[in-house]
Amino acid sequence: MGSKVIFTAFHTQMMLSEASDVVYCKIFMSTLAGAALDWFVNLPDGHITSFDQLSTLLREQYLVNMVLPPISYNVFDVKQY
Repeated sequence: MGSKVIFTAFHTQMMLSEASDVVYCKIFMSTLAGAALDWFVNLPDGHITSFDQLSTLLREQYLVNMVLPPISYNVFDVKQY
């Protein structure tokens, strides 16, 4: 499941509960695991000031690991042997 889907599902659930930004961040942290949790734990204290900032930083951190959808011009690189 892509990070956008995860953020959207999480954000929707939190909107239903009408939680504050602080609650968003604290609860979202509990959903992290592995490298993402390590990354979060190693952020300096007070570095995150809003859920929007947290989601932006996390996306930027892991953007390079995203699988990009194929683009039509990629077909030109396909060779049959």
